Amino acid sequence: MTPLDPDSAWAAFAARDRAADGRFVVAVRTTGIYCKPSCPARHPKRENVGFYPDGAAARAAGYRACLRCKPDEVARDRIAVATAVTLLTQDPDLSLAGLAARVGYAPHHFHRLFKRATGVTPAAWARGRRAADAALSLTEEKTVTDAIYAAGYSGPSRFYAAAAPRLGMAPSAWARGGAGVAIRWTVAATSLGPLLIAATDKGLCRVAFDETGDDLIHRFPAATVEPGDAALADLAAQVVAAVESPARDHQLPLDVRGTAFQEAVWRELARIPAGETRTYTQLAAAAGNPRAVRAAGSACGANHLAVVVPCHRAKRGDGTLGGYAYGLERKQALLAREGGD
Repeated sequence: MTPLDPDSAWAAFAARDRAADGRFVVAVRTTGIYCKPSCPARHPKRENVGFYPDGAAARAAGYRACLRCKPDEVARDRIAVATAVTLLTQDPDLSLAGLAARVGYAPHHFHRLFKRATGVTPAAWARGRRAADAALSLTEEKTVTDAIYAAGYSGPSRFYAAAAPRLGMAPSAWARGGAGVAIRWTVAATSLGPLLIAATDKGLCRVAFDETGDDLIHRFPAATVEPGDAALADLAAQVVAAVESPARDHQLPLDVRGTAFQEAVWRELARIPAGETRTYTQLAAAAGNPRAVRAAGSACGANHLAVVVPCHRAKRGDGTLGGYAYGLERKQALLAREGGD
């Protein structure tokens, strides 16, 4: 186990950082009580505080749990959420009332608890998981009907109502590598290099440096992939403007599908003003799941729309740039022309 850093622990306690709950407990020598970092009680002096990895260690040292913040319930909450995820995996149709009863919580309280821990509601988690299973099944099963049942849906109507909209194209088209979908593309010259810009009739579906129409064909081998028309030229001009003049307000139609948490991270990325950055920790918290820092970084990496969804404005917690799919030099250049660091 990584030793506790007292200065970092104190900073989290002083900020009442809910994301630190469960990582350690705060013991107050003058009262003999231990709390979770987000405890709303008045803070003691720094010299009267010690830190322990968990409640058991604090109790062994002679402390008792705070009756206000109930620090020992953090572990119980985590177990309940983990159990709920398992239950929803087995039975995505499980109601909130039934789910809460299985883990021993009141429905309204567990709804808030689950969303705080995962970033989405139990129902949204179940829908997202099932849609992901459906997408996988559509590539493995012989027919769409087989895929629907393999993904756990009770029937086609439930699938088409819940999962089909998340695929970004008809399920049959997805299963056949984009059959029936028209994707138009162009490669535009920018000061940062050639930029692939592709769109369906719903909006942009791929913006990427150093890719070509052949890459789109590889992604969707059965789609109609063809050079863009005048309408795409206008859209491409707006995308290029977003690269060359990122401080301007660019409103572009998007056709992007991801997991519920990815979509939440992408929304938060789009809200970052030009010239500013956010850490992966901040993005995870803004997307509703403070603990999912790695998942926030993965969501940035899974972004299909470079620059348009500005994942280049995301950084590591230590202030370094982190990764960027199209090279750190491009990330630095984009930030520099926005006036950021």
